[in-house]
Amino acid sequence: MIVGVLGGGQLGRMLALAGYPLGLQFRFLDPAPDAPAGQLAELMVGAYDNAALLEQFVCGVDVVTYEFENVPVATVQMLGRHVPIYPPPKALEVAQDRLTEKQFFQGLGIPTPPFAPVDTFIDLTAAIAVIGLPAVLKTRRFGYDGKGQVIVRTAEDVAEAWAKLGGAGLIVEGFIPFERELSILAVRSRSGATVFYPLVENSHRDGILRRSIAPALGLQHSLQEQAETYSASILCELDYVGVLAVEFFETGGTLIANEMAPRVHNSGHWSIEGAVTSQFENHLRAVLDLPLGSPAVEGYAAMVNLIGTAPEPAMVLALPDAHLHLYGKEPRPNRKLGHITLCAADRPTLDARLAQLQSSLPS
Repeated sequence: MIVGVLGGGQLGRMLALAGYPLGLQFRFLDPAPDAPAGQLAELMVGAYDNAALLEQFVCGVDVVTYEFENVPVATVQMLGRHVPIYPPPKALEVAQDRLTEKQFFQGLGIPTPPFAPVDTFIDLTAAIAVIGLPAVLKTRRFGYDGKGQVIVRTAEDVAEAWAKLGGAGLIVEGFIPFERELSILAVRSRSGATVFYPLVENSHRDGILRRSIAPALGLQHSLQEQAETYSASILCELDYVGVLAVEFFETGGTLIANEMAPRVHNSGHWSIEGAVTSQFENHLRAVLDLPLGSPAVEGYAAMVNLIGTAPEPAMVLALPDAHLHLYGKEPRPNRKLGHITLCAADRPTLDARLAQLQSSLPS
């Protein structure tokens, strides 16, 4: 059975690594000739809207998925006329536009920060007058890892924020004084079976995820239940298939939705060694309608992203229960080159190992 994947980055690479033990084959499509997935499987190089290339790509594949949410919706819709493709195009359409996404959440009764569309400087000043400061001005499309957003802390910052991002297609959101950032991975199969991974606690710097810990410290059943309820409503509304990541702010014992990603997600990389079934294997099981695997954590796990530079493998592998994943990418500033997973039977041991690792890594 051949799985076609739109996007050939590290997420696609890890999908292939999870799929080979299941007897699957893979074909990737990516504009970059050096895409990491090409080290492991057939890689077709070209634009996502190249009709002739898409016809070649889909020939002989049994199902198509994607590891990159900025694939054109029209491409997914076109491929869907020839082969099953999951997650569905509607999920991609919602997630690609921050305004549409927030409106979608609100329509399902999922709390969000206050927000307003912004197309002109007058829109921005009027919205901030209602929402208040601090606030965050964001592009509606193509923002990730902190790109395409500016924090507006004072009235004097408004003009500068507009100068950086000004133009049609923006959204301004109220800044949430959160206690921590959490995310959940939800999985739904073609037959409607669902599983949920535990909420994980995420730490970002400069808009880039640096660390995830599973399960989140002091995780209350009520908080996990909130996350599962909100995620389940999204899965149902979209008739979703595959892994869905939903990011939240926790404040006062409640969850406020930040954004969702219709794909396997960086905050779930710990699951390769830390869960009974990894997010990558469960995504493949879901899109192929195989029985879903258990998402249970085997003790505790932490995932640390390697940004810009990678350590010597021997240094990492000398640590107890450490697992190194390098993506085969050339180093450059702010580029995700790999990740390290640490596992432990209890939280104090995990924290000690994490401190030992962090002291050895570049700041």
